[in-house]
Amino acid sequence: MKQQLVRVAAAVPYVHLASPKKNAAEILKIVEQNREANVILFPELSLTGYTCGDLFNQSLLIDEARSQVLWLAKAVWQQLHYEGLVVVGAPIRADQQLFNCAVYLYKGKPVAVLPKINLPNYGEFNEKRWFVPANHRRSDTLRWHTEEGWLEIPFGEDILLSDCDENVVIGLDVCEDLWVPAPPSGFACMAGANLILNPSASNETAGKSAYRRQLVNMQSARCCCGYVYVSAGASESTTDLLFSGHTLVCECGEVLAEAMYPKAGSAVHGVLDLERSRNERVGRASFVDISQAPAHRQVRLDGSLVCAQEKVDDALHLRPLERLPFVPSDPEELAQKCAETARIQAMGLAQRLEKTGLKRAVIGLSGGLDSTLAFIAAVDAMKELGRSPRDVLAVSMPCVGTTRRTHSNGAELCRLMGAEYREVDIRKAVEQHLDDLGHPRDLYDVTFENTQARERTQILMDLANQEGGLVVGTGDLSELALGWCTYNGDQMSMYGVNGSLPKTFIKAMVRWHAQKDPQLAPVLLDILDTPVSPELLPVAEDGSMVQKTEDAIGKYDLHDFALYHMMKHGYEPQRIFRMACLAWPEVPVETIRSTLTTFYKRFFAQQFKRSCMPDGVKAGPISLSPRGDWRMPSDADPDVFLDF
Repeated sequence: MKQQLVRVAAAVPYVHLASPKKNAAEILKIVEQNREANVILFPELSLTGYTCGDLFNQSLLIDEARSQVLWLAKAVWQQLHYEGLVVVGAPIRADQQLFNCAVYLYKGKPVAVLPKINLPNYGEFNEKRWFVPANHRRSDTLRWHTEEGWLEIPFGEDILLSDCDENVVIGLDVCEDLWVPAPPSGFACMAGANLILNPSASNETAGKSAYRRQLVNMQSARCCCGYVYVSAGASESTTDLLFSGHTLVCECGEVLAEAMYPKAGSAVHGVLDLERSRNERVGRASFVDISQAPAHRQVRLDGSLVCAQEKVDDALHLRPLERLPFVPSDPEELAQKCAETARIQAMGLAQRLEKTGLKRAVIGLSGGLDSTLAFIAAVDAMKELGRSPRDVLAVSMPCVGTTRRTHSNGAELCRLMGAEYREVDIRKAVEQHLDDLGHPRDLYDVTFENTQARERTQILMDLANQEGGLVVGTGDLSELALGWCTYNGDQMSMYGVNGSLPKTFIKAMVRWHAQKDPQLAPVLLDILDTPVSPELLPVAEDGSMVQKTEDAIGKYDLHDFALYHMMKHGYEPQRIFRMACLAWPEVPVETIRSTLTTFYKRFFAQQFKRSCMPDGVKAGPISLSPRGDWRMPSDADPDVFLDF
């Protein structure tokens, strides 16, 4: 499928007040310097300057602005051979009235003129002194005379501009339009727009930029769209106001690029992923209610506004590309997310214990990452209930693969947190079971491994009955995605607290707990430093760990990367593969391909384990619960997902 990436540039030109000819020349220079962009947006009234005041009542200025619209359209096409869309602001006369308009220039001519809908008329902003709002128009087209003859231009606030394949559908807010209770961009998106442009002239006062950023970014989230905003720059008149050239490129609630007080003549670039917008809308059945959307006209261009396929990788380089998308890179954001997640885990388990009237939380504590985090959540749940940590029963069940390191870390963690600790050695039970099956004790196959996992689950379940308790599951989202768990073994519990948390974020959570509690830090940091392993194969002669999960299935970083972008954004495997290659340039391409192939094969083959997973509150952004985010048949064919 063709990648739906759009390179956008939001440009702040040097403004020569009331000189459309000079401004058109400034804009042309910027287009020439940013011709790799598919869409270039300039501020409100950029051909004249926003602060011309009563000069807008002078016919000479208005006529010259129209002349320069035509000159600029032709120059961009004939001199620069630029095939993208340029959007400028200009005062346009129509129906014997004056409108504040955004003018779309494409392949040598203006292809649409959209008037501003909501005009401010307060404080220093008195646009109604010169302009009329869009609902005053009577015409649907403008008829301009040019050297080549008469030109008919679609005119109106109800226009959506699309490229030839309708991959890009553009709607418009003009400055104040975004600040009203029902912005036009919302209706445009309900009618199909996936990219909103906002040429603006918003002045700067202390604290206003933060509110503006929040406003623009939230609109991109609500509308599941790309949103490009650019304000007038500092070269506007400073008689009463200062303009900062605040520029924002946002996508679905994420700020991709931003600038304050940019140098005049510069542009901020961003790459918008309209495939992401489309997939998020498809996943939100409540997104479109056609009955609420007014009718829109569509003006279709004869060319494409998405990146050419040979330039996709270059475009992807310009997008934020986190190796660990589940783990925020900003330390403050990460700490906040960890704190919120810990509270959700504890509250969910506390409510289940309270509603069932059960006395204890029973958990298998191996000394590994997952059981450590689940154990901490269980202790926190007891605190929420005003009960003692002794109501958490931590059970160590060593066998042939248990190392001294994990065994001692689990016991020490339990001691430090004040929970009850018990040890049940399962070696004899497992050997007896293997004998009953007629299975050689030294045949280390999947049967050998799974007898241990199921024996541990049986002990936990029976102890829960004996103690009037509830078995807390420790399995995480990554293991569920890969099916890296034993059916009716560690796959089963009475309540799972880690089910929506991937391995990469669980590591971050354990590190956060270590930073928060110096007493726990030494043991938690050692647990973090221990390789991930189910410890189901016998230890080496020196007692060291033999079985390491990532040696068998590939790095969890890559698996979580694929899981996030498949579930969150609906990206196809080829796209995820290309992104992974960019994110890990030091990793051989074939290693990435092999790991992703393993991910898709196991994701499809192991659905049956997810179909009967236990209850567990959703704490992270993604869940594979069959009662929540994910439902699929257990016998689906993965072939189409393996062709990358």
